[in-house]
Amino acid sequence: MTNTSTHPSHPLLVSDRTGYPADYQPKMDDEANRVQDDILTKRGLKKRKVLLVGGAGYVGVPVAQYLLAKGYDVLNIDRNIYGHHMAVSGLLMIPGYTYKNVDFADFRNVEELLGDVTDVVVLGGLVGDPITKKYPDESHAINDVGVSNVLKGLDGQGMNKVLFISTCSNYGEIPEDQIADEDYALKPLSLYAKSKVMQEQVLLQNDFDYTASILRFSTAFGLSPRMRFDLTVNEFTRAMFLGENMEVYDADTWRPYCHTFDFGRAIARALEAPRDNIHKIPFNVGGDNNNFTKQMVVDQICKQLPDAKYSIVEGGFDRRNYRVNFSRIKDVLYFTPHYDVGQGIAQLIYALQQGLFSDHDQNPNFYNNRVVSYP
Repeated sequence: MTNTSTHPSHPLLVSDRTGYPADYQPKMDDEANRVQDDILTKRGLKKRKVLLVGGAGYVGVPVAQYLLAKGYDVLNIDRNIYGHHMAVSGLLMIPGYTYKNVDFADFRNVEELLGDVTDVVVLGGLVGDPITKKYPDESHAINDVGVSNVLKGLDGQGMNKVLFISTCSNYGEIPEDQIADEDYALKPLSLYAKSKVMQEQVLLQNDFDYTASILRFSTAFGLSPRMRFDLTVNEFTRAMFLGENMEVYDADTWRPYCHTFDFGRAIARALEAPRDNIHKIPFNVGGDNNNFTKQMVVDQICKQLPDAKYSIVEGGFDRRNYRVNFSRIKDVLYFTPHYDVGQGIAQLIYALQQGLFSDHDQNPNFYNNRVVSYP
């Protein structure tokens, strides 16, 4: 196997290696042998190297940490548009990790780095509804033109698998009595989600020579070296920990959530899966137990911070309301999240108690996607 963990004593990594049904393990072995014969041996490579496109951000750094622990080499390219490059500093000392500050929107910058890359995870872009609304031109250049350049440019480059990171926000606003699986109609409401849907179609409608898959991420929460406090669970937890009167808009609206660590696990599962299990197949990434309303989030925080304050406000501007079905990723890739929302909140509270993130107000752009420097 080419992706054996370099830290076999770590209980989560051991679980991820052995947590498959017996009849699936031979299929994984066949896939590993195929990669060895068709990719590594033919190209004279010793191990798989994953290119993380836009891997220096809130989700990208934990993903890199996890893949390195699983035994992959990782090449991360990131334009550092929020001035967040220090988030990768702890990774630079780890063997097998390389960071390049380049703009992926110009595919020539990507192409010259592909010599020993076997697989690609496309994370990059302006992430989130507010930032894409604030910077529509930059969003078009990066999320529309840039990502499309990458997906199309990787064709013919000898890649094994290309995973495009999309979003469950694609489902938009759905009725209260419905839960969206991957075949549910996509109704993107924001510029961000519309760009994701467009790139999904690039993969689904073209016959590229690589194995392509789409991972629709839930809303992220949890700790990260590039911490963000403009995401619901993190924002609410910090504000209520600090004693602020948190205003909660449209408290009964639903979202699915997923911990930063679990995103790395889901990506690894897709990289290890047989090609037929993932090719041109979208997967919702998360777990049913992490479908939460905003009210449920603050209730979880209040369990751990009994004196915390918040107030409910009606008439918010964000119309998104969706619960998501995660049966496919559970049944096909045997993925279920390790962390639930309550555990993520506990981690955040502990970090805040230790004085972490005390420079938030002095470095707001590091902790929140607010101001973009591009090109």
